[in-house]
Amino acid sequence: MNHVLCGLAANAALPSDLVDRLIEVADADIAANLACRADLSHAQALALASRVEESAAWLAYEGRLTTADIDPVAQPHAALALLCEHVDSPEWARLFAADPLVERREKLAACPRLPSDVVETLAADTNVRVVAELALWTTPGVAARLARHPHAEVRRAAAANQATPPPLLAALLTGEDLPPALRCLVCDREETPFVHDPQCPRNDCDLLPGDSCDGTHESTVHETQRMALQNPATPTGAVVRFVNHPSPLLRWALAARCDLPSEVYGQLAMDSHAGVRADLAGNPAIQDALIRALAGDRGHDVQRRLAHNPRVPLDVLIRLAGTTRIGATLLPRIAAASPAEVEELAKSPEPAARMLVAQRRDLPTGIRDALAADPDAKVVKSIASHPGLSEPQLRAMVDRHGVRVIAKVAANPDATPALLEDLTRQEPPVQKAFREVARHRNATGPALHNCLADRRARPCAASHPALPPQVIAELLTDTDRQVAEAAAANPSLPLAVMSDLVPPL
Repeated sequence: MNHVLCGLAANAALPSDLVDRLIEVADADIAANLACRADLSHAQALALASRVEESAAWLAYEGRLTTADIDPVAQPHAALALLCEHVDSPEWARLFAADPLVERREKLAACPRLPSDVVETLAADTNVRVVAELALWTTPGVAARLARHPHAEVRRAAAANQATPPPLLAALLTGEDLPPALRCLVCDREETPFVHDPQCPRNDCDLLPGDSCDGTHESTVHETQRMALQNPATPTGAVVRFVNHPSPLLRWALAARCDLPSEVYGQLAMDSHAGVRADLAGNPAIQDALIRALAGDRGHDVQRRLAHNPRVPLDVLIRLAGTTRIGATLLPRIAAASPAEVEELAKSPEPAARMLVAQRRDLPTGIRDALAADPDAKVVKSIASHPGLSEPQLRAMVDRHGVRVIAKVAANPDATPALLEDLTRQEPPVQKAFREVARHRNATGPALHNCLADRRARPCAASHPALPPQVIAELLTDTDRQVAEAAAANPSLPLAVMSDLVPPL
């Protein structure tokens, strides 16, 4: 991969004539960036598709090519991309339904609005991967048929399809009213009974760790049940029977559903597996009493997931914020807080409550300013990126709380050029602040020069248009390929340097 030319291909300031020259030397990596250019002309798109076959598919997905531009025999990836993008071309669909390459038939099976004869051809395909892909995406009538397919892998795919009729999903979940499956991917390959070794040394083996079959296709049946439990179209009456199933993976899938009776949620809240309880804690369908019970659950990730539940009461959320690593994020319940609740939170004696509401970026001026002057560093850190804060307010934050808030101050969209320069000269240096300054729209050349000293900020600084052109050109030979590619993509790179980088036609 030529990282410099890859970066240049993404450079928004690259003139059209240099785009033409770059197309002539493009490999797959360069073509991927060229295909995403907003200024790529139709003629250039055609030339790029002709040069790099893979790019035709990318250009088709981007809407740069139409059926008139594509030869499905010479450019099958692009033709399939257009079919996947709802382009109605029965002739192409019939062509690929008979394609000798399984990968193309499999790709076709996922396309919408296929002609009925093509669907029938795919449903009768000799390769189970093709039929399974069709079962995953097809319409209710066909999905109902494929739910009874003799191969367990096809049934597993039908169980994940929300178009599969609910009675068939219930049957796939319980196995009732369905003839037994005759084959699965495991017994297709191995003599049964067989359990796939997680440390399997064979390079050509595509079975998953633990895949097994004793004649009942148990690992595929298990996956079919998990798919059906995760499928919102599966009837509630069928899924509740799995609340005490011995498999934690199946109970885990059940915990995320929003259509269960309250007594089932109560049983899941006492599950021995913390993952089940954590998914339940994030479920917006659980009621207040269960939320309060889960608030005391110290199992892995339960309280953090509960904090992200949009129905968590504010008093519970405040307690969780004081004891749980929630991260610098606006929680759904805080985002939905009413003006009166926002004011109450901002005036709370609990720093955790003030910290939570400070994550909002639409606070009234008075509340914003009060939180900016808060004595607690965690609160100030949360409010520091709020738009509208003045330079004196931001500097006061740094003076009061130092390194604890500097990175967030640097991320404020209204931080001035002078302030950003000063933040990059702090002692001791704050590495996260360099990364924020490096991507800031107000960063100056001197500030960005200081950011280049930080390994992780260096690529971002190299792409910043305020970096002096001479420095950008020097970074093209940087030993870090990410830095060199970012410099080549910098729109402030001198035109003469761009021209020298592209081989002549």
